[in-house]
Order: sequence, then structure tokens, then C-alpha cells
Amino acid sequence: MRALIQHEATLPNLPSASGIEVVGEVAYIIGDDSPFLYQLNAASLAAGERTSLFETVHFSTGRIPKDLKLDLECLTVITTDTGETGLLLMGSGATSAREQGFWVTLAKEGSVGSTVYPVSLSGLYAALRQHLPTGITLNLEAVAATPAELIIFQRTVGSAAGNLAFRMPLAQTLHYLHHQTQAVPPIQTQFYELPTIDGKPAGFSGATWFGDQLFVTASVEDTQDAVQDGAVLGSLVGIVDLSKTSARPVPVTLARLELPNGQAYRGKVESVAVRRRVSSHTYELLLVTDDDLGGSTAVTAVLTV
Repeated sequence: MRALIQHEATLPNLPSASGIEVVGEVAYIIGDDSPFLYQLNAASLAAGERTSLFETVHFSTGRIPKDLKLDLECLTVITTDTGETGLLLMGSGATSAREQGFWVTLAKEGSVGSTVYPVSLSGLYAALRQHLPTGITLNLEAVAATPAELIIFQRTVGSAAGNLAFRMPLAQTLHYLHHQTQAVPPIQTQFYELPTIDGKPAGFSGATWFGDQLFVTASVEDTQDAVQDGAVLGSLVGIVDLSKTSARPVPVTLARLELPNGQAYRGKVESVAVRRRVSSHTYELLLVTDDDLGGSTAVTAVLTV
């Protein structure tokens, strides 16, 4: 497996990119300290419209302060059982302020509809915490929707013990989040064994469902704090086989991102979308990165599996 970067472009006026999904010709991006959902052309990366998710007076500097931000880290596109297509956005849950989410309807042509629905995640997150190992803080970094399941990825920085995915029935979970039922959906967990860089364990950072496969990214930071950032050592990408389940952590093979000159890429990849399938074993990816200082980039890469 190899992941070779083709191009990296700065995303001006889009702080702290944390999630990306491609729907048709549009790339939707969120930032963890921004109140907006951004649209870009998925091919050219030209900036398009942005949609306000919530009102705030704390964005005057271009970034919401760390202790106040909703920390929107998780983004996925979903088609409901009624045929509505929308984007589900979720906070990390690392603090009480980060238990908020949003449901944004998409018009059939792929543009954002006029309605943004706030979604309280406190009840769901309380249930997820019951499945964490002792001493591990909830810190959700990615979500992906298969036709049957909603899969949410926990990132445990500085420790391999908490790298896991929460798997829930998609329809039941949406009914719960949309207040159509009070029953918390059943939750299954699967722990994973991720690679290391310089002896530090990787943690999940992004996920997307494409062509009946689950693509994920992971990054390595030199920190043990779920809130405070650390030095970035590199990022990886690959595919998780959902059919492999075990009571023990399932090993995941990921490729470290490389620059065109063959050197390891040391940026922090936050999320992944698949732009197209090039061949039976090759995919063109669109990744977003965050430098922890408010800067964001979009990275195109070719993954060969």
C-alpha cells in the first residue's frame, strides 16, 4: 500500500479544517473552531458559498477560542430512509461544550438547503462513554455512514488503548438524534491496533464510505492530552475491513503519506474524502489538514492498495 501526495493548496479564510465530504461536484468542509460549513469545488478547490451553522460573537479573530469552540470534528453525508440527503456534523465530546451537532439538508443538486437543525448529542455521548476503557476521555474525530450503520471513531492521543469505532444501526440512530424515539440505539465497539511513528501511536482522524469500502486517516501527535495539541509527527491513510471483528484489537494496515520526493509528509491530516476511483486498486483522495494555528490546506493524494 502506498499513499503519494500530488498537490497541496492553502485554504484561505477557512480555519482549522477538521472534516470533509464530497457530494457530486461539491466538497463540504468544516473547521473545529469555525461557525460555518464551507463549500468548495471538488475538482478546482475554488471557494464557494458558506452556510452559518450557529451564531457567535467569538469569531471576530477568525477562530473561536479553544475553551468556547464546539470542536466540530465529525462530518458525513447520509441519505435517510425517507430519501432525504443531508450532512451530519458532530462535536468531539471532549468537553461539555463539545456535545453539539447539526443536521444540514442538501438539495438534490448538491447545494446546501436553507435549513440547519441543531442536534443535541449529550445523551448519545453519555452512552458512548460507558463503552470506553477506564481513564480514557471521549474524543470523537470522525464519522462515516454505510447503508446500514453509523460508525464513529474515537481518537485517544498518546495511547493505543482507546483507538476504537462505535458501530450503531443507522436508521435507529438517526431516529434518536431527530427525536423520533427516546431509545438510545444499540452500540457495538471494535478496538483497532494502528501503526506508530517514532514510537508514538497513531489515532483516527478521518473516515469516509466510498464504493462499499471504509477509508480512514490517522495522525500522530506527541501529546497525551485530548484537548491540548502536540507536535505532529505524520499522517497515514488506508482502508478498514469492517468484516474483521474480534474481542481483541484488530490490526489495521495504513500507508504513511509521502511527498513527491519520497520523503514522509509531516502535516496533520484531519479528514478524507474519495474524489474518484482511478482503477481497481487506485483511488484519488481529497484530504484536509490543520496546522493547529488556524491554517488549513487541501491535499490531493493517490492511494494504491
